[in-house]
Amino acid sequence: MTVQMLNFLKIKLPVILAAVLLIPIYSLPVWWVSLTAPNYPVESFPDGVKIHFHMTGVFNGCQPMEDSGFDEGEALDCVHEMDTINHYVGMFPIASGAPIELSLSFFLLILLGLMLLSSLIDDPKKRMIAMSAGFSIIAVWLVLALYLPNGLKYHSAEYLSGRVTALGQEGGDDEVQLSAGEALIASLKASLAMSGVEVDEPVEEDQDEIPQGQKGEDIAFLKDAFESSQKRLAIDEEWEGTGSQLLGWHYRASLARYFNNPEVINPKVETMTMALNIVFGLLIIIMIVFVFGARKTNGWIYKLLLLIPATLPGLFILIYSTWLGWYGHRMSDMGAFTLKPFMPTVFGQGKVAQFTTNSYPHIGFFLMLLVSALLVYSLLARRDIQNEIPEDSEL
Repeated sequence: MTVQMLNFLKIKLPVILAAVLLIPIYSLPVWWVSLTAPNYPVESFPDGVKIHFHMTGVFNGCQPMEDSGFDEGEALDCVHEMDTINHYVGMFPIASGAPIELSLSFFLLILLGLMLLSSLIDDPKKRMIAMSAGFSIIAVWLVLALYLPNGLKYHSAEYLSGRVTALGQEGGDDEVQLSAGEALIASLKASLAMSGVEVDEPVEEDQDEIPQGQKGEDIAFLKDAFESSQKRLAIDEEWEGTGSQLLGWHYRASLARYFNNPEVINPKVETMTMALNIVFGLLIIIMIVFVFGARKTNGWIYKLLLLIPATLPGLFILIYSTWLGWYGHRMSDMGAFTLKPFMPTVFGQGKVAQFTTNSYPHIGFFLMLLVSALLVYSLLARRDIQNEIPEDSEL
């Protein structure tokens, strides 16, 4: 077998497969958590109160139970159920976790995919050109999505759907919670605006600026929810439709769902908004370093094009466990009960009061592990092949 064939089968093909796997990882559940207790009988809750963690948010993991006594066989909203349980001890709602990670996950996966595909280009000059073009597109895309008016249309539909789903959770009286009637009106107004039908309030955006389909309806819903909350608080802030504005407002909305304490919440929102800007700047710097640092094939920066995506499972565990620790150590004093700070269960089974906690990986995490294995194999294969061919040959 020729060196070129070995190069493709052992080095490049695993990288291509790893890049392709990033696509389903974005949409599939990565982790699941459930709570079981005597007041949640297995007949009605076979998996307990279960939620799924995605790259785009946290979603209901409970399935409809036939003949279980629930309304028309519909599944219980277990995200709301778990939030209800947690808020009694002062925990902030699940939707308040990882706002920056969720907002940037789509772009970060694209960045990882571009890093993998760039590593397949053997010629250093062509690699620099490809990386410069690709990273420039990502940088411009991020600016459009985060900072320009109507930038939400540049976010992924899955991310926007996750923000709408989080707002749809029923909660206590807080500054942004929509009532059932308000939510229905917001949804109807969003659909009418998308159809070009005039509503009681003028639609400021040109119809060409609003994406069609579900994505456009979600943006219109978020806009109406934002304006409703601002009117309720008598805040004179106009809707710009930027990703940065959505992140700050949605984060505030989530924190205030049960514990509306502006003195505590406002500094957190300011910190999170500043952190988003810092992360954006770091991403730009990292892309510039990679463009110039990956000129030398098989240099350490070049190897990072594969090593960084290979750490995806570890990065997820790190972020997941960090936010779990934040929940357990940043509890509100407004909770009904006082509970000492604790570290929630990251993996396996734990116990909190009468509740048993189960925390385990889902299919998305196993795909992350497969990505890691493919990239490690490619790196090892590259090293072995290099040891077998003359020094003046290139892979």
